[in-house]
Amino acid sequence: MRKKDIIAMLLAGGQGSRLGILSKTKAKPAVPFGGKYRIIDFTLSNCVNSGIDTVGILTQYQPLILNRHIGIGIPWDLDRSNGGATILAPHLKGTQGEWYSGTANAIYQNISYIDSYNPEYVLVISGDHIYKMDYSKMLEYHQEKNCDATIAVLEVDWNEANRFGIMNTDENDKIFEFEEKPKNPKNNLASMGIYIFTWEKLRQALIDDNKIHQDSDFGKHIIPAMLDSNQNLYAYRFDSYWKDVGTIESYWSANMELVKALPNFNLYEDFWKIYTCVDHQVPEYIGDTADINTCIISEGCEIYGQVYNCVLGYNVVVEEGTFLKDSIVMANSIIKKNSVLDRCIIDENVTIGENVKIGVGDNIANVLEPKIYNTGISVIGENSFVPDNVTIGKNCVVFGDELNFQNNCLESGQSLIMDKVKL
Repeated sequence: MRKKDIIAMLLAGGQGSRLGILSKTKAKPAVPFGGKYRIIDFTLSNCVNSGIDTVGILTQYQPLILNRHIGIGIPWDLDRSNGGATILAPHLKGTQGEWYSGTANAIYQNISYIDSYNPEYVLVISGDHIYKMDYSKMLEYHQEKNCDATIAVLEVDWNEANRFGIMNTDENDKIFEFEEKPKNPKNNLASMGIYIFTWEKLRQALIDDNKIHQDSDFGKHIIPAMLDSNQNLYAYRFDSYWKDVGTIESYWSANMELVKALPNFNLYEDFWKIYTCVDHQVPEYIGDTADINTCIISEGCEIYGQVYNCVLGYNVVVEEGTFLKDSIVMANSIIKKNSVLDRCIIDENVTIGENVKIGVGDNIANVLEPKIYNTGISVIGENSFVPDNVTIGKNCVVFGDELNFQNNCLESGQSLIMDKVKL
C-alpha cells in the first residue's frame, strides 16, 4: 500500500460502566448523543475534517451496534481502497486469541496493521468524548517541536485536577513529568488522551513495554517510559469545548447544553460538520395540540404533547396530553398519552404506556448503584416496556419488556431489571 504520513488509531472498545444501563448492550462510543448522533461520530468527524483518511477502529466490548454504525465508513468518506475505516477486533494470533488488556496493548496487537501503511506518525485517540479538534494543527506542532510524542492537554479547574493525568511542563511546554491523578497536583494541564507519536519511536516503546507489562497502558507505562529515556515529549494546549460524557449526569448535562439558544458546542457549523450514519427519515410532524420550547427534534418525530428542554432522537412519538421536560428520548421510542416525564433518559426502542409518571418523588440515590444514579435522573434501558398507569421515582433504573411493577409503582432509588441482567 501507499505510504501514509499519518494514520489514526481510535480506541473504541470501552464499556463505559459509569453510564450504567445505557452501555449494558453497547460500547460507550455507540451510545446515542444529541438526537441523531453516536458518541464516536465526533472523533471520526474530527479525523475526516482534519484530512486523516485512514482510521483503525479498535473494538472489543459489545461491538455489534458500533460495527453496524460504522460499516465501511461511507458517512465519513472513509470507504477507500487505500486506507479508510477498518474495524480491528481482537483476533487469533498463533495458537490462541488475546483480548486487548490496556490502551497501549491494543495498539501493540495491531502493529502489523500500522506497518502495512508505513506511516511516519500515528494519532491515538478514543471514541468516547465530545469535542471538535483539528488534528492537523496538532501534527504541525509535533513536527515543529521535533517531538517523539505530543500529548493534547486541557487546563482544568484546580479542584478537579486530581481526577486526571497531569502533565508537568517547563516554560516551553516540554513535558518533564507525568502524574496519574495526583493528590497534590503541581499544575492543571490534564491529558485529554489524544496522542501523536512518531511511529518509529512508539513502535519500539510498545515492543519494549510488552515484555514487562501485559496490560500495557499509555498513561501508566508508555508515557513514563518515554520520559525516563529522555525522549522529546511536548504538551499541545487545547482551549475549546471538550466533554467527557462518562457519567449519567455529565451525559445528560451535555445533551441539555445543546438545546440552548447559543450552545457552547455548536452542532451546526458548516466548516466543521459532524457526520453520522442515519437512514433517510421522513420529516418531523408537529400536531395541533403540540407545544414545544427549546428542544432538539430529530427527523421522523411525531409530537402531539408538550415538550420542553428535551433532546429527541429520530422517529420518536410523543402522544397527546403527554408532558416531557429536561429529558432525553432516543430513537424509535414512544411516549403514550397523558404521561409525565421529568429529568429522564429514555433509551432506544422504548415504549412508555399511558398515564405513566417518571421522575417524581424524593431525590434518593439508587440503592444498588448509588455512585452511578444519584442526581435525580431516572433511566429506562433500550427495548423496555413500561405499562400504563405506572409511577417511577427519581434515580430509578428500568430494563426489560415483561416487568412486574408492584402496585404500579417503583419508588425513588429502586431498580427493576429483567432476570439474568446485572445492573
